[in-house]
Formats: sequence, structure tokens, C-alpha cells
Amino acid sequence: MSTLLPTKKSDPELYPYRSGLVFGFFNALVWQIAIGTPMVLFAEQLGASSFQVGLAYSFVFLQTPLQIFATALLPRYGFKKVAMRGWAARSVFLAVPLALAIMAPDVGEPWMVNAFIWSVFFFCIFRTIGASALTVWIFGFLPEKIRGRYFGSDQMIAGIAGVGTLVSCAALFAFLPIYTALLVQYGITIIGSVLSYLSMAKLPDIDRPTSISLRSVLRDTPGHLFKPSPFRKFMWLAAWFMVTITSIPPFAAYYLKVAAQQSAGQIMLYEVMRYLGVILGAWFIRRRLDATGAKPFFLLSLILYVGVAGLWLLFLQGLVGSGGVLFGIYLLLGLSAVTWNIANLNYLPQLVEGEHRALVISIFGAVTACLGGCAPILLGLVLRGETLAGEATINTSAFQGFFVALILSLSVLSFFMARLKEDRSIEVEPLVIGNALLRPFRAASYLVNLVDLQSPAKKREKPAKTQED
Repeated sequence: MSTLLPTKKSDPELYPYRSGLVFGFFNALVWQIAIGTPMVLFAEQLGASSFQVGLAYSFVFLQTPLQIFATALLPRYGFKKVAMRGWAARSVFLAVPLALAIMAPDVGEPWMVNAFIWSVFFFCIFRTIGASALTVWIFGFLPEKIRGRYFGSDQMIAGIAGVGTLVSCAALFAFLPIYTALLVQYGITIIGSVLSYLSMAKLPDIDRPTSISLRSVLRDTPGHLFKPSPFRKFMWLAAWFMVTITSIPPFAAYYLKVAAQQSAGQIMLYEVMRYLGVILGAWFIRRRLDATGAKPFFLLSLILYVGVAGLWLLFLQGLVGSGGVLFGIYLLLGLSAVTWNIANLNYLPQLVEGEHRALVISIFGAVTACLGGCAPILLGLVLRGETLAGEATINTSAFQGFFVALILSLSVLSFFMARLKEDRSIEVEPLVIGNALLRPFRAASYLVNLVDLQSPAKKREKPAKTQED
């Protein structure tokens, strides 16, 4: 860690804010387990149905609109208090899966599954409240000239933490009984939560925003949603995309565990490949996006997702082997996700310049994430198989139908995406939302905030200019 984090000698400008980077590292340990594939595998081990798995995975998306209302807390409590209290409260609910892992039932009883699902629900509730303050808070205390270095370091550190967590989880599943492995993993989340909270406490606060009128938000939102504009067109296309692809990660893991009878350790290694795909894609695309524009990468993402769906169909029909093919599928899945995400973060600012920028971006994040979150719940009902001897099953034929529908949906969507207009003469800064490039399936949920990302810095600069005058 000492070689990754800035020191007084290596980067004296960034050094005062290294606690934020430490926070990003330990926070990555938490979300990779608490709302990632280990959560899906824990739910399956307890006997959760496909509907319950889809529901748990969707909470982080469905609660995105809550961020809009949570911003009303900022004028009263300030950024730091809202973020810290949200992160502290979410950590409490990590104790529930920890207790369930200690009980180690052979087959989970219904109350255990329900307790686990509710713990994920409340974890996501308080995470959402804290997230309403986090991004703008970080932008507010960082000097503008070091933001690029800060977020670049944040991406790298969170990436290392993410890959390390996934590899560790795979090793734990491979060498320990599953409940012992889960006990250790959720112990890691508790430790990561405590250390991330302590790191957050060292960061400076910024001025509270002025009063936020939720009434004006409710008044202006319908116009942005339904009034003809390039933004409206892109928003609904992006929502279509999210509805189509959000269900892939949880049900891929669920199928491999329930139907393919693959071990939790093997599934976590596939997740490592997905994460490596995200990192490789981010490195490759960001160097070329300025030269080509965002639209070619939107189309490339759709093509890659069609490839993922096609390979899954071949695998489900037994036409290809399971080993190297699944590693390739997960690598493509990571490349597909980050390709769309980076293009999205660069294209969206072209459509939302002006005084309503914060509200419009909030609407985009709320609509795309929330509608995308509905898809796993509905698909979970379709994939639901009969429970045998207390163990969950999955409808394999329906799962194949899902990938056929995915191919058809993305093929039609690509026709409309190809007709998007992009003015590459417009120079705008891409949206930066922390290490969201490394968690592209949840990036839309971080676009929700009613506070202008630049306003805290501007407020600090104005008094200084007045004094000099």
C-alpha cells in the first residue's frame, strides 16, 4: 500500500488526501462481497429461489431514486455527516450474514433466506443515503488540478483491492467448507467497513449546500423525461440497454452453482476474469475515445454483449466445453460493460450542459438504474424452478430463452444507437464518479445527485477572488 499511496515526497499535493484513497481500497473489499457474486452464492447456499436472488441483486438499483430525496439531508447535516452516517449504518447489517454463516445450516430455513434478503435491502438503503453525499463531497475538497491524479489513483487502488478480494474469495471457497469461507469473507467486510469509516473520518468537510427544492425537482422532471430532445432519446435507449443486460451477472453465477454444479471457487475465478476484462477495456478504450467519439464504442459494446449471449447459448446446449469458454465469456462480459460505461460517461455531458445539468444527470441515473433493477426481479420469476428437497433449481429452457431475447433486443437497439447524433466539436469533461469504471454494472446508480459537481469548488474560490480585488 505504501508504494501505491502518495507520500510527502512522491506527491506532496495529493498526500493530504490519501485517506480518501485508503477509503476507496477498504470500501472495495466490502462491496465486492456484500453486493457482488459472493452475496449471490450465499443466497443460493441458503436455498434462495431465482426470484429472491434477483430481488437481492436489484436492491442497489431500485433504491437509486432514494438518492434524490436523500440530498434534502445535505443542507441540514452537511456532506461529511450524511456520508459517514450512511456508511456506518450500512455496516450494521453485515452482522446478519455473519451470524447466518456461524449457524452453518445444511439447508437454509425460510426465515434465514428472508433475514439475509432483508439485510441486503437495508445495507443498500443506507449505502444509497451515504452515496448521495459522497461524490460531491470528494469533488468539493479536492483542488481542481489534482482531481485527475486522485481519481486515477483511486481507480488503480480500487482495482487492486477488487481483484485481490475476488482471488481471495476463490481461494477461500476452494480450500474451506463453504460456510467457513463465507464467515471469513463477511469478517473481511466488517473489517473493511470499520477501516473505510475511520479513513473517511480523516477527510475534510466542505460547506453545506443551500436548500434543495424537491418540489421544483418533481415539477421539472416530467419535462426532461418526455419532452422531445436528444437527451430524452438517449436516456430511453440507455434504459433499454440496462433492462436487457443487468440480469446477466447474478443469474450466470446462480445457474453455474445450481444447474452446472460448479464450485463457488470456480465461479469466483470467472468473476476475476470479468474484472480483468473491465480493467483491460478501460485501459484500451480511454486512449482512443477522444479520436473516435463515443458512438462506435456504444456499438462495439452491443456487439460484444451479443457475442456473450451467443457463447452462453452454445454452452447451455452443450456445444462447447465449460472450462476455457467460460473464462472467455466472463472476460468478454467485463469488456462489454466497461466499453458502454466509458462511452456513456463521455457522451452524456454533451447532452446536459447548462443550469439544469445536475437535475438532468440525476434523472438519467435514476431512470436507467431503477428500470434496469426491475429486470432481475422479473427474470427471477421466469427462471424459477421447482424446489427439490429444500434446494433451489433453475429453469434451463427459460434461461436459454433469456439469451435469445437478449440477442434480439440488442440487435434492434444497435439500429437505434447507430442513428444517434454526436457532435465531436463539443469539448466537455467526461463525468467522473470515483471508481465506477471498475463497477460498470452499478455506475448508473452513482449518477444521481442534485448538487452541481462543480459548485462546492466554485464557492470556495469566489471569496478568495473578492479579497484579492
